[in-house]
Amino acid sequence: MEREAMEFDVVIVGAGPAGLSTAIRLKQLAEKQQRDMRICVIDKASEIGAHSLSGAVFEPRALNELFPDWQERGAPLNTPVSDDQFIFLSRKKAWRLPTPAQMHNQGNYIISLGNLCRWLSAQAEAMGIDIYPGFAAVDVLYDGNDKVCGILTGDMGIGKDGEHTANYQAGMELRAKQTVFAEGCHGSLTKRLFNRYDLRADAQPQTYGLGIKELWEIDPAKHKAGTVMHTLGWPLDSKTYGGSFLYFLENNQVAVGFVIGLDYENPYLSPYDEFQRFKTHPALKDIFAGGRRISYGARALNEGGLQALPKLTFPGGVIVGCAAGFLNVPKIKGNHTAMKSGMLAAEGIFEILNADDQHEALTYPEKLKQSWVWEELYKARNIRPAFTRGLWFGLAYAALDTYILRGKAPWTLKTHADHCCLKHKDECDKIDYPKPDGVLTFDKLSSVYISNTNHEENQPCHLQLQNPNVAIDINLENYDAPEQRYCPAGVYEIVTEGGEPRLQINAQNCVHCKTCDIKDPTQNINWVPPEGGGGPNYPNM
Repeated sequence: MEREAMEFDVVIVGAGPAGLSTAIRLKQLAEKQQRDMRICVIDKASEIGAHSLSGAVFEPRALNELFPDWQERGAPLNTPVSDDQFIFLSRKKAWRLPTPAQMHNQGNYIISLGNLCRWLSAQAEAMGIDIYPGFAAVDVLYDGNDKVCGILTGDMGIGKDGEHTANYQAGMELRAKQTVFAEGCHGSLTKRLFNRYDLRADAQPQTYGLGIKELWEIDPAKHKAGTVMHTLGWPLDSKTYGGSFLYFLENNQVAVGFVIGLDYENPYLSPYDEFQRFKTHPALKDIFAGGRRISYGARALNEGGLQALPKLTFPGGVIVGCAAGFLNVPKIKGNHTAMKSGMLAAEGIFEILNADDQHEALTYPEKLKQSWVWEELYKARNIRPAFTRGLWFGLAYAALDTYILRGKAPWTLKTHADHCCLKHKDECDKIDYPKPDGVLTFDKLSSVYISNTNHEENQPCHLQLQNPNVAIDINLENYDAPEQRYCPAGVYEIVTEGGEPRLQINAQNCVHCKTCDIKDPTQNINWVPPEGGGGPNYPNM
């Protein structure tokens, strides 16, 4: 069908820290050479920052390079880290351990990533960059030479039956000389590019964690602004990778969260319920007494490291940030590396924009290899894979790698595909999670409610089953339908109709974490963007 089209020099998909840093750096380079450049950034969230979720302790290294005057510009870095705590938990006790070298946070800040993205967006708009929230990129445009030449935004106003409603509005073609994919972890279009251009041919499988976060306002007498606390151990067993964070922000707020590696084996494990149980530990629960929960969210994150990075360029575009996987796992940080990857991609793109015979920003990967990002990820590359052999081996290897080998081991450990890790239900023990009390612990639906998640109900389901029979014949039969438990938003339910089980998908609950697309054992679930503007609306997360 004929669609309205807009032309740009560069289109960027995703207004997270990587996408916005790419746009800003491009504009800075253009202004320096007094060149006119049309740059467009789109984001599926209702407003910039509404889908941005991170812990987050922020290392300002890349921001220092992008805006050396960020303090004068009013960047929302308001809480410098004042204390690092690293704690091991048993069921009833807690032991403070020496903080690992990578987790020292002197000079870092506790922030809201959403607020940082809103601030970066304001800087970009002031420079003349076009930013459009509420527009989901649903397809990639190609020219006759198989070169990416832009993206297609999603149609609005299509009913569940696939027919146009009275509110129908066709999506637009956003055409560009170069297209930047900054969709974040496990991006839907980035997946297609991996397959079309075989970008993962020389990479290890990407591996992931699921991060679940709550924001609390607590008793001022219990609040110590600038405190950073990480724990490992209980409630997880020694075979399951994961741990918690508590970050004490300004205004008596504390961000509390839990990350579980999606390579866990027991299909009865529920990351959401492990997080709720964690808060009941005797050493922690008093922090929340008398407080109130403000917000909730969840998001998958990359844990594969350097060896899982794909090829980053292809004809007509590049991949930046968490869409590629630049998280430094032992440092528990990825926003600074995501930003720097975008800035280096911008430099590579700028060099070729007027070169008609060049289609790939080939200097971008080379610039990365010469940067501090590559140095960081190289030193960290073996620590997360070591934990696949259990907590104690992982800790021992991490100490060896950090203090003896100093990240320069003559080997690189392999990663794995998370969806292959579940054991058969008969090989595992069921887990009896306590019922939520509604004060310290909560059910999924009440959590989704405070994530401000909303979708237009009359639209096609954005959680697509490639074969609907698999949900019952394989997932329920072999794994007791693990999607009921790995989803942190209550999207998937097994219901009985006429005496037969059926998978019910409550797509309206989806917080866009992408866990189902990653962990489903048969890779039967395909997450695609719903209508633009749908999903969570995170405040201060």
